[in-house]
Amino acid sequence: MQDDTYSPPDTPLSVLHADHEIVVVDKPSGLLSVPGKGDHLADCLLTRVQEAFPTALLVHRLDRDTSGVMVFALSPHAQRHLGLQFEKRQVKKTYVARVAGDLQPDTGEVDLPLVVDWPNRPRQKVCHETGKPAQTEWKVVRRGDGETRVRFFPKTGRSHQLRVHALALGHPILGDPFYAEGPARDHPRLMLHSEELRLRHPDGGRGMRFRAKPPF
Repeated sequence: MQDDTYSPPDTPLSVLHADHEIVVVDKPSGLLSVPGKGDHLADCLLTRVQEAFPTALLVHRLDRDTSGVMVFALSPHAQRHLGLQFEKRQVKKTYVARVAGDLQPDTGEVDLPLVVDWPNRPRQKVCHETGKPAQTEWKVVRRGDGETRVRFFPKTGRSHQLRVHALALGHPILGDPFYAEGPARDHPRLMLHSEELRLRHPDGGRGMRFRAKPPF
């Protein structure tokens, strides 16, 4: 899927929570988190959020084709506070995915270092020499019809981490334009959704949980 085919969804902003320090939204699949290079890639979630919340600042990203919960800061203090939580792996993330085949066993962990696959970027690949550490836990929700519904709990936040780790398990995420092939690729969207974020509020440190129901 190339940049010249970028046609972001024309859907209204879905705000899950907003207060004086943060805004949490449900990102649609097919929308960039931040602007790409060139005017044709200017439409993104950050600019849409800033139209409604002018002081909004980026904290983290989701892949263009991934949907679900994203948090934005509304002040530099909040951006620093949340940024440190992501950096120190204190934010708990839960994703839902549909993967090809019958994923076994019911639970497990992938611990495979990842690095950009330069000739094929933005693809990533497993590399034990130069890769950065990446860990993902998984838990099967259900199986059937040649696929498995699974929850992923990433401990790290590498680019394309869940997509490459699913591929490494031999069960690519359905609809993945980079890592799935054949029938597994032939789906209307990438079947990966950020279902839940658990973090501490920048004002006072209260634990908060935000959820968005998967659209698949």
